[in-house]
Amino acid sequence: MPKIRAGNITMNYDQQGSGEPLVLIPYLAADYACYAFQVADYSKKFTCVSVDLRGTGESDKPDGVYSTEMFADDVAALMQAIGINKAHISGLSLGAATGMWLAAKYPDRVKSLSLHSGWSKSDAYLKTVVQGWQVMAKALNSVPEMVIQGIFPWCFTPGLYAQKPDYIQALSDFVRGRPKQPVDAFIQESNAVMAHDAEAQLGKIRAPTQITFGRHDMLTTHFADRLTNGIKNSELQIFEDCSHAPLYENVPAFNEKTLGFLSQHAG
Repeated sequence: MPKIRAGNITMNYDQQGSGEPLVLIPYLAADYACYAFQVADYSKKFTCVSVDLRGTGESDKPDGVYSTEMFADDVAALMQAIGINKAHISGLSLGAATGMWLAAKYPDRVKSLSLHSGWSKSDAYLKTVVQGWQVMAKALNSVPEMVIQGIFPWCFTPGLYAQKPDYIQALSDFVRGRPKQPVDAFIQESNAVMAHDAEAQLGKIRAPTQITFGRHDMLTTHFADRLTNGIKNSELQIFEDCSHAPLYENVPAFNEKTLGFLSQHAG
């Protein structure tokens, strides 16, 4: 994968496909490969640029305090470094939180914005859940095992576990096969999740925005009204059979609805 100097760090990214640029921002503890099931479809119409945020994958993992605003600055610096003036921006969860800051701070760089399972400002409930993940990561001394044991049950419905155990196992194997995030880097990244507050930024977002949630997502679906009311040019899509990760739980529906939005705002 190519690496490039972006601002004050070196970032790793993957580029596939052709067409207008589409930047894919990963969620907590993930690297660029987390969008594999989407890039397969998206890359037929777009140049997909999937990134490793600071602290993840093969990007630099400097010490210090991380923030969702900082992640957005990093992505903007990467876009500039590889010659992308304007792109469609898409992210899930932490990726969505980062996308909000990117669209608010760099409106001229964002053609459309896709916010999946996002939230405007961390509340006590979300912070408590993330603190639990931090405790597990430290206790297990393994971010991949914490993801599988701690984060997966928040991402998928009980029905998926019951009906597709082999698929859950395949996703677990996928997580174990990626570059291991150090526990201290996960703590820094998850601290950024807990500190996220883009409420005052929503009104600055000018790009057409798709907001999606899984109906059974206990972490973020209750932010739907706040996001749709705060972002003027936005539309809401609910995936009725999904939790926090529709991109895995119902790949065909997720790809169809998100690609439809992206295609509508291309050209």
